[in-house]
Amino acid sequence: MDDLLHEMGDRIIARRKQLRLTQEELAEAANVTPQMISTAELGKKALRPSNIIKICTALGVSPDYLLLGKISDTDHSILAQKVACLTPEQYRHLEDIIDSFIAVATEK
Repeated sequence: MDDLLHEMGDRIIARRKQLRLTQEELAEAANVTPQMISTAELGKKALRPSNIIKICTALGVSPDYLLLGKISDTDHSILAQKVACLTPEQYRHLEDIIDSFIAVATEK
C-alpha cells in the first residue's frame, strides 16, 4: 500500500509541476486543503475517493492514471479535446512534434 501511495504522490507532483501549479493553487482548484495535497504528494495517507476525483479533475487526468499510472480512454478523450481546438496549422505542428518525440523516445 505504501508503494502505491508514493507512486500516486509522484504522479500528482509530476502533473502539478507540468501544469506549473503550486500546491496551494492545486488545492484551490481541487477545493481541498494545501495540507491534503502535501500529504498526498508525500504518500503519507490515502485519499478519500471524492478527493481523488477532485484532484484528478483539477489536474486533468483520469483516476486510472492517478491511481495506477495507466492511460485510459478518459485520458485519450481529454487530449483529443485539446487537439480539436487547434487550427489546421497548429495541428500539423503538433503532429511533427509528436513524431519527433516518438522517434527520440523509441531510440535504443
